[in-house]
Amino acid sequence: MSSHKRPVRARHDSDTIFSAARDPNAPGVEESPGLLAKLMELPVARLSRQQLKRLEEHKYSSAGRSLLEPFMQGFWCWLVSKVPLWMAPNLITIVGLATNIISTLILVYYCPTATEQAPTWTYLACAVGLFIYQSLDAIDGKQARRTNSSTPLGELFDHGCDSLSTVFVVLGTCIAAQLGTHPDWMFFCCFVGIFMFYCAHWQTYVSGTLRFGIIDVTEVQIFIIILYLLAAIGGTAFWQSVIPVINIQIKIIPALFTLLGAIFSCTNYFRVIFTGGMGKNGSTIAGTSVLSPSFHIGTVITLALMIYKKSSVQLFERHPCLYIIAFGFASAKLTNRLVVAHMTKSEMHRYDLAFTGPVLLFLNQYFNSFINEYCLLWVALVLSAFDLVRYCVSVCNQIATHLNIRVFSIQPPSPSRVQADSRNHH
Repeated sequence: MSSHKRPVRARHDSDTIFSAARDPNAPGVEESPGLLAKLMELPVARLSRQQLKRLEEHKYSSAGRSLLEPFMQGFWCWLVSKVPLWMAPNLITIVGLATNIISTLILVYYCPTATEQAPTWTYLACAVGLFIYQSLDAIDGKQARRTNSSTPLGELFDHGCDSLSTVFVVLGTCIAAQLGTHPDWMFFCCFVGIFMFYCAHWQTYVSGTLRFGIIDVTEVQIFIIILYLLAAIGGTAFWQSVIPVINIQIKIIPALFTLLGAIFSCTNYFRVIFTGGMGKNGSTIAGTSVLSPSFHIGTVITLALMIYKKSSVQLFERHPCLYIIAFGFASAKLTNRLVVAHMTKSEMHRYDLAFTGPVLLFLNQYFNSFINEYCLLWVALVLSAFDLVRYCVSVCNQIATHLNIRVFSIQPPSPSRVQADSRNHH
């Protein structure tokens, strides 16, 4: 993704996320930001001038192509040609993410323990929502090149949305397969999905290149879409039916595929992590230890496992969706920090507010759960969600200000530029 120079212009409140909508010159109106804006202005880690400079110089690097990607490229190229030139790439990404999250939350509403049978339309909505997300996620970069608006912020925004989408995709998959009846399998599938996404960017932080395998995100998403359709058609009876000879329920098959995929993917990730360091003496591109990112994701997953196994009220078994979302927000925040560390070639510091929610749950159990665990889980979810949103808003605004660009809007290119770009791309 290119990071060309863009013309400097004056910044306006509308250029940043969650800026207060106000006119200081209007009579009788005090210049005071709204509550949300005030919350967003709480102290947050600032990117240094050196980090912003390195981010501006960042060049997107990827390698490999998945099995189905060449077949999907034709559709994606056709789709992006229908997108208006005024639509910013980041706006495309956020619309896809919102569609995916909303459709999954509807499923969560009907299946809070991942054991219930939801209405048929909810599974179809999730299948459509995931397909929309996949399509829009695939064309945001094409729209950026088409409108000459490619910047490092676009790459960061794309990966940031993917980190959050991963949480809801793995959760929706487990709900559709009714894995709540097998909590160990559900815990494994959700957290291994989150872990693998983190590892993909971990190896990028080490090697400087995002690598795609033969079976990658496109193939997994299509598999999940098929799974949603099977849930809509077959319902509970389908997932509870037993496969002859091997004598296991059909619902365990997706979990076994997840296990095999995790072994295959993690083998490739860790081969790069241990041997592909681009820094001095095989270190990361920031010159730090290749194992340094393990602390963050390892801490969250370890706390999640300990709280799950030691809960006296079966917190995960009774509220698996709430549990996954709460820890998923924390993991997404850490993944975003890892992506920022990669793009700014900087160290990933150990302390992070993302640990607050999980640590509160752990300490509560350590002191014999003197606070209701279910209530505290809600507190952890809210804290993790707020920390994630606050961090993403702050980083996006800092980068947008530095690059003199807007987050969700662009100036359309001239017709001559569009024609030239079209000739170059074809």
